[in-house]
Amino acid sequence: MALLLPLIVFIGMYFLILRPQQKRMKERERMVRAAAIGDEVATVGGVIGIIVAVEEGDAVVALEVDTDVELRVQRRSIGEIITKSSDLQDDVASDDVASDGDDDKNDD
Repeated sequence: MALLLPLIVFIGMYFLILRPQQKRMKERERMVRAAAIGDEVATVGGVIGIIVAVEEGDAVVALEVDTDVELRVQRRSIGEIITKSSDLQDDVASDDVASDGDDDKNDD
């Protein structure tokens, strides 16, 4: 009976603290591994840029932060993916379709 209370406390801590933390870490690792060339990302230091190259066995990425300015950062320093490259392509495609439709209206 004396060991039951500490066991219950440990199990409670596992399900309330440790397990959610492990899930967050796994999700972040998946997000960092999914970052690819063309994605706009923000580092944990607050630098925002677009991934233009992957170096040294995926451990280092090059971010273009301005015209002709590239920073090399460790992949694990990526804090979030702002936009995926496929999202950017979809936006450009939808803008092209919208502008084509507008041009037709102006030709009448």
